[in-house]
Amino acid sequence: QVQLVESGGGLVQPGGSLRLSCAASGFTLDYYAIGWFRQAPGKEREGVLCISGSNGSTYYADSVKGRFTISRDNAKNTVYLQMNSLKPEDTAVYYCATGPYYYCSAYGPNLGDYDYWGQGTQVTVSS
Repeated sequence: QVQLVESGGGLVQPGGSLRLSCAASGFTLDYYAIGWFRQAPGKEREGVLCISGSNGSTYYADSVKGRFTISRDNAKNTVYLQMNSLKPEDTAVYYCATGPYYYCSAYGPNLGDYDYWGQGTQVTVSS
């Protein structure tokens, strides 16, 4: 049974950092792309990062480029999202997801390409 579990969210001040984890079970991470999505209150869920299968190619949305880093530890079957220089507009529930594809789309993670989702973890950036 495919399962994704996010952790690491919380409350942080602007300019601070958080590291989110996405622990996978029921499948081997290095064969599939993993996307990170976020959904702010009153807004649609948006794809912000993706990491491909074992070759590790990545996609970053412009809104997070230079501040967020996605990485994977295949031995732990876990993907990480390091978030630095956080801004209030980063406040959202963050979700990791996977689907049938090995590579990330060059146009960013698309909701329809992902079949399995974690429960989400809340990130709040506020002073």
